[in-house]
Amino acid sequence: MLPTTTAQAQAQQPDTPLAFHDSGEEARFHALTTSLRCVMCQNESLADSQAMIARDLRRQILDLMRQGRSDSQIRQFLVARYGEFVLYQPRIEPATWVLWFGPPLLLLGGIVTVAIIVRKRSARVRRQIENIAAPPVSGNESNEEW
Repeated sequence: MLPTTTAQAQAQQPDTPLAFHDSGEEARFHALTTSLRCVMCQNESLADSQAMIARDLRRQILDLMRQGRSDSQIRQFLVARYGEFVLYQPRIEPATWVLWFGPPLLLLGGIVTVAIIVRKRSARVRRQIENIAAPPVSGNESNEEW
């Protein structure tokens, strides 16, 4: 029963605020954590998540920043560890082409389909109007040769 109590106590502990050296470091940290997804919470950034793993990752990101790693190196580290899911904007590569180019292509296909349907219907309506407006040809005025 002791491990359960310890886990509950850890889960209820508030997130201790991180101490930043300056406002530039804090701004960089917040830019990074808002662009990364919590690996436990589907739709939350690391900055917003209250999950224990998100708290640990925020501390780890700050440590990596203080080690002199660039933003791209920190992202690469997290992708190597957790996969592309951790990025809110996955990289453009063959495996993610559907994510990047699928929605615009579907939208373009829909626009083309609607344009074709509208054009066909307007042509049909035009023909119907022409048929109604054209005077009927009588037998005496026929252009046919006998």
